Amino acid sequence: MDHRCEHDAAASVGLKGSALAQALDQAGSRCDSDGQRLTAPRRRVLELLLGAEGPVKAYDLIAAFGVDGEAAKPPTVYRALEFLERQGFAHRIESLNAYVACRLGADTHAAAFLICDCCGATREIEPAGADVLVASAGRDGFVVTNLTVEAHGLCAACRAS
Repeated sequence: MDHRCEHDAAASVGLKGSALAQALDQAGSRCDSDGQRLTAPRRRVLELLLGAEGPVKAYDLIAAFGVDGEAAKPPTVYRALEFLERQGFAHRIESLNAYVACRLGADTHAAAFLICDCCGATREIEPAGADVLVASAGRDGFVVTNLTVEAHGLCAACRAS
């Protein structure tokens, strides 16, 4: 990203206060009903992702993990991220080498991200045609377990600048 924009980035606003607590409680309930455990490290990583203003790199999560500024051991965060991805609570944005909390719903799903190359704003959307791609793969005997689309370009605010 060039960061040449003079406007405020339109990045998603992280959850705070009661909204954050509610999202974490919902994640815990969903894990319980699925026979999974939202352990303290998993919950902490999810809390950091939900509260973030945009995509977060793993090493930033490691640094912010401890409540008293104490960094986590990298395997702790990476294992938590793997779990959160498997359960559909988080997505990895490959081109940014960063993670975001899923904002679209409770179940695992195909995800698409609109990423502004100027200001860094990132927005999750439902990818059109994902079901067609999955069906086409199925006809070839391939089972799609994860589908993420990344589109880079300029957001409306950057185009207007």
